[in-house]
Amino acid sequence: MSALPILYSFRRCPYAMRARMALWIAGITVELREVKLANKPPELALASPKATVPVLVLPTGAVIDESVAIMRWALARNDPENWLDGDNASLIARADGPFKHHLDRYKYPNRYEDEPDHGTVDHQAEGYAILRDFDALLANGGQLCGAGRTLADIALFPFIRQFANHNRGWFDTADLPHLHPWLAGHLASDLFGHIMPKFTPWKAGDTPIEFGPNAAAAA
Repeated sequence: MSALPILYSFRRCPYAMRARMALWIAGITVELREVKLANKPPELALASPKATVPVLVLPTGAVIDESVAIMRWALARNDPENWLDGDNASLIARADGPFKHHLDRYKYPNRYEDEPDHGTVDHQAEGYAILRDFDALLANGGQLCGAGRTLADIALFPFIRQFANHNRGWFDTADLPHLHPWLAGHLASDLFGHIMPKFTPWKAGDTPIEFGPNAAAAA
């Protein structure tokens, strides 16, 4: 078994993004196993029957297969920016619940044609209404829980990025005066750049890829 935690990840998955950002800021090096969602390695399902990323396998054999739980595990070990001060469970629940519900149906309407309310709900408008509430929070200090980025910002950011990118022309003209610079700042951050390199999908027998700020410094 690897001496490092093993992280099954997918570069563009928002859940995996926020896990990677927390692991990076905590200074935790992992063995990164990039997953191709159309051809998942059997080792992923063996680690977690859900077979969805991210999955963190600890050297002890313990498995953490929820993205926010991975974030909290990492930050409990090292939290240099005090992200846990912004561990706002209600904000995260709203993002992972109602906002994600509308985001999915906004991006992929054809996947939900069998739902009773298909075609009757304006999911762009419903998602925008939630973003307006987030925008109001940002007016208080520039980040969701004050002046500095915290767990809440990093947990929500990848999903808001997805919403924005689906129709960037519309989003850029939407009345979100505080959220626009907030999103731009996170997109331009060194942290986001560090966690977004491309890797070849992993298969058993591949040379391990060490991922983390210390691994990058050593390279």
